[in-house]
Amino acid sequence: MTMKAEVFIADDYHPADDEPFMNERQTEYFRRKLLVWKAELLEDSRDTVAGMKDQTRNIPDIADRASEETDRALELRTRDRQRKLVSKIDAALRRIDDGEYGYCEITGEPISLKRLDARPIATMSLEAQERHERREKVHRDD
Repeated sequence: MTMKAEVFIADDYHPADDEPFMNERQTEYFRRKLLVWKAELLEDSRDTVAGMKDQTRNIPDIADRASEETDRALELRTRDRQRKLVSKIDAALRRIDDGEYGYCEITGEPISLKRLDARPIATMSLEAQERHERREKVHRDD
């Protein structure tokens, strides 16, 4: 296993279109962005589990109990979405390691830096994503 050299990135660095696409600085920028996002999601999950353990109590009023159960169900749905998001983040990190990050899985073309900055787990260019969604909508209407 070879060790990679640490790439220095200033805190105010943002990938720019006038530099080579997915150079070491851009790759490291997105790796860090994904790792921070993942850490935040996992921390939220830990807080939810701890909160649910603390909230386990017998509530005599049926309306209050129903309200708490609804809140709990909503929280669990949110955590499930976040769990799926963590797996997408892990997949993006693997694409970085494999040198495939930032390229559309459909066309092979670079995904815009603006799109990646807004949605670092994106696997398709905006155009390919829009085509995909249009086809999905057509098939769903059948």
